Amino acid sequence: MQKGKKHITICLLVMLSAAMAQTTHAMHIMEGYLPPLYCVEWGIVCIPFLVLGMRKIGKIASENRTGSSSHPTGTGLGAILFGPSPMAVLGAIVLLFQAILLAHGGLTTLGANIFSMAIVGPFVAYGVYRLCLKWRVDRRVAVFLAAFLGDALTYCVTSVQLGLAHPSATGGFMASTTEFLGIFAMTQLPIAIIEGLLTVLVVMALEKSAPAELATLAYQGGK
Repeated sequence: MQKGKKHITICLLVMLSAAMAQTTHAMHIMEGYLPPLYCVEWGIVCIPFLVLGMRKIGKIASENRTGSSSHPTGTGLGAILFGPSPMAVLGAIVLLFQAILLAHGGLTTLGANIFSMAIVGPFVAYGVYRLCLKWRVDRRVAVFLAAFLGDALTYCVTSVQLGLAHPSATGGFMASTTEFLGIFAMTQLPIAIIEGLLTVLVVMALEKSAPAELATLAYQGGK
């Protein structure tokens, strides 16, 4: 049992490292790019999701106490394994770490980044995964689609956020959002595909090394 949990932790840390390695083309909105009012509003929107996630993490920890924790930013993988709400908290921790220590993203834009990456991404990924299982789609295909679409929808939401904050002088919100979507599509769709494939490989490894632990998680409806 402990060996299986160790394998899950290692795989999540690998996903964390891969996500943190993204540079200037990542989804995060940089410091100072959103008006102050937008920063506050996006932060307020994130609060109920963070509270729900903290409660879920507390429940998971009380049932499966191991003395260690991991903070994945592979939101598709995290949502498939633990459900979407814990990822709001884990994603917020990683985004805060990146903003403070890596100058990646920003503190004023933390709420907007949490909403797009740590809330929308995981909830979309989890919803797609459960829907695929309901339709009896092959589980590995379901994992790929969940990770890919959770990743891709994050960029779509980021584009909407930027479009709202910086509408085009000629075409307004829609023109600005379309422009941002075009920019993100060029760089982020290939990354979303890679993340989907990597998530499938990680899940395949976990199926072999930690099947008992997977059976208790959201991956097989255990949570």
